[in-house]
Amino acid sequence: MAHIHIPKGWELPESDVTPESVFMNRREFLKAAGFLGAAGMALTACAPGESQVLEHRPEVNLTPLEKTLYPAKRNVRYKIDSKVSPESLAANYNNFYEFSEIKDDVAHHARALPTRGWTLEVEGLVNKPQTFTMDDLLKLAPLEERFYHLRCVEAWAMVVPWTGFPLKALLDRVEPKNEATYVEFVSFYMPFSAQGQLAFWQPWPYTEALTVKEAMNELTLMATGIYGHPLPKQHGAPIRLVVPWKYGFKSIKSVAKIRLTDYGPPTFWNSVLPAEYGFVANVNPNVPHPRWAQTKEKMLGSSEIRYTQMYNGYGDFVGGLYT
Repeated sequence: MAHIHIPKGWELPESDVTPESVFMNRREFLKAAGFLGAAGMALTACAPGESQVLEHRPEVNLTPLEKTLYPAKRNVRYKIDSKVSPESLAANYNNFYEFSEIKDDVAHHARALPTRGWTLEVEGLVNKPQTFTMDDLLKLAPLEERFYHLRCVEAWAMVVPWTGFPLKALLDRVEPKNEATYVEFVSFYMPFSAQGQLAFWQPWPYTEALTVKEAMNELTLMATGIYGHPLPKQHGAPIRLVVPWKYGFKSIKSVAKIRLTDYGPPTFWNSVLPAEYGFVANVNPNVPHPRWAQTKEKMLGSSEIRYTQMYNGYGDFVGGLYT
């Protein structure tokens, strides 16, 4: 019988936490050990209480700027109560329907996505519409690493170390107008690179949306990296949204455009299957799903089954948004 774990919040006993001085000095340790050379090798972020484990990384061709940014300093404000999922598992279990409906086949097909020269356009109800290069975005705000619990509507979960910056920093740069109430996110449209987009009856490109208040919340992250290095393509390179209190489909990958509006824009899955994919899509064990029971979740890579927490356990940060 699978072990049932009932979380008691996101705090950990002090005795279980890796000393911050040890964790923050990992870059220096890796340099001394020869793991941070020209190849751009990086360290898997360890879960609190876990031993520091060096894990082989795929070769990553870092730009000169990226070499100064990864791995980023961890923000210890965001705590977890489970071990970080192995990178080998997270890298080969992906929902990215632009490339494949088979999770362990996505990484192979996503290699076709051209990310060099990527730009992110921000438009709509803003005072200063801009188009940002990736270097612009990497320098927009200090990058930080956050351990977040990722919950899929399919009732599986992971713990992932993301690197990025708060979406609020980007929105502050473009100055939303007072009448802006929603933030729409638009991914790429490249049907000859992403074979899934050849399904012309689907409403490509992929779109998602948040309210401005949700977008400005401190948890809402624009991720440029994962596991201490830049995002691989199957994770949504070169930049994606991460909204940890919502189901995973809300965290749109490979964002190419952001538009601020005064109406709730249509979103991909809510348009295709509205009975299964809500527009708000907060993690909520009390809202049933026609295919997957939402009261429990399976932690990938282990036999652990957990009770689903309201707002994925982040109620202290976001509960006030929905009173």
